[in-house]
Amino acid sequence: MGAIDLATASWRDAGEAITCGAWAVLPVGALEQHGYHLPLTVDTDLASGVARGIADALGALLLPAIAYGDAWNNSGFLGTISLKPETLKAIVLDIGRELRRMGVPVMVTLNGHFGNREPIALAARILQGEGLKVVHLDYPGLEALAAEICDSPPAGPGFFHADEVETSMMLALRPDSVRMEKAVAEYPVFPATFGIEPMQLSAFNQSGVFGDPCPSTADKGRRLIGGIVAACLAQIESYRSQHRL
Repeated sequence: MGAIDLATASWRDAGEAITCGAWAVLPVGALEQHGYHLPLTVDTDLASGVARGIADALGALLLPAIAYGDAWNNSGFLGTISLKPETLKAIVLDIGRELRRMGVPVMVTLNGHFGNREPIALAARILQGEGLKVVHLDYPGLEALAAEICDSPPAGPGFFHADEVETSMMLALRPDSVRMEKAVAEYPVFPATFGIEPMQLSAFNQSGVFGDPCPSTADKGRRLIGGIVAACLAQIESYRSQHRL
């Protein structure tokens, strides 16, 4: 069907789509370090790429991404800019309320950064109570896809950061921004209390890489993105069936 990209559409294009019942897809990223070889915008770039695949399949409004997120745990690396969780929640709320005002029936959020999960989920709960249906997705099925497609192991279960997964996806989406000659592998030892207390990743990681980006290829990236999009669409179809949309 094709997305209605609000980065290029006119107000009339948007209005016609909304009148026909179009949903909206909102990518949510972050500005944080991703090693020596990747730009700070990785999470936003990847979320935007996956969101475009979803919006294309749904014929939905594709919103410009929220380019900042709750990246506190990477703020030990210079260049990272983090929002407070309540700030991100407020931004998602404001966007959702504007979509509801215009008559959009459902907002799909596609999150590209772990730290954004709680603020998005809290905003979704509020918006749902106000009458806007919200489907909030991360990257469903990523762990299984990575095990099938990638050659290197993750640094930790479900932990993908500046590694073969993210680097391959960036090679598929923004190859001009990837500097493979600067790629290094790092498998840091996670502290025993990782995950049960707040901590800066720079306290136990030097490069900002978790895993090995060196085997990355654009073909792997395209397969990963395609698999994530397919898994997202399957979850959306379950949501449609559950709510009889």
